[in-house]
Amino acid sequence: MSIGSVLSEAWSLYTKFFIRFFVIALIVFVIVNLVYALLDALLWSDDVSGFTQFLLLGISTAASVVGTYWLQGAFVKAVQDAKDGSFDSSTQEIFKAVMPVLGVLIIAGILAGIGIGIGLLLLIIPGIILLTWWAVIAPTIVVEKAGVMEAFGRSKQLVSGHFWTVLGIVIITAILTGVAGGILTVVFSFLPRFLEILIGTTIAQAIVAPFTAIALTITYFKLRDAKEPAEAALPAADPAA
Repeated sequence: MSIGSVLSEAWSLYTKFFIRFFVIALIVFVIVNLVYALLDALLWSDDVSGFTQFLLLGISTAASVVGTYWLQGAFVKAVQDAKDGSFDSSTQEIFKAVMPVLGVLIIAGILAGIGIGIGLLLLIIPGIILLTWWAVIAPTIVVEKAGVMEAFGRSKQLVSGHFWTVLGIVIITAILTGVAGGILTVVFSFLPRFLEILIGTTIAQAIVAPFTAIALTITYFKLRDAKEPAEAALPAADPAA
């Protein structure tokens, strides 16, 4: 597995099924950003009490967390479907397929975020290591139905031996999507804040978010395919031993 092969395959899927990926992302980001835009307007209102502002902030955060991990899982299912060159599942089927593992995705995602955040505060290097080890947690949960703690161990196991390649994929996709997202956001910056969030941020996110998810899901499948044949080729243990 190489960085180039992963990014090339990710770009091929992204461009071939762009409309499908864009629509999946758009559905989630419209809902999340509509909630955020409405709450943002209320949060800055002088008529809203401090307690109400705190409550609204909690609602916005909850909507964002659920939407983010539901979308992450949906992208994994979409890539799994599209890998053979055809995208057979409907958008509704994609989202429905993620429902059974949504709770695990949310818990694992929050724990990973906390761990990586603490690691980044500790001289940055520990956070980068954890970010790389846990890069394929979502595909592990969606495809293998792994539990929360199992997903962390499985992701690290898959990344083992390919650390620098996976780190390169994570960094390059983050830079590419960050730059593209920044440019798209600036394009819509002339709009009033409510519309800037609802339209500009939504479109920017719906365009750039799929690429990172596609790249990491392809990384998972390549890591799994590289590991499993090797494990299958190992001689069986002698029963008499």
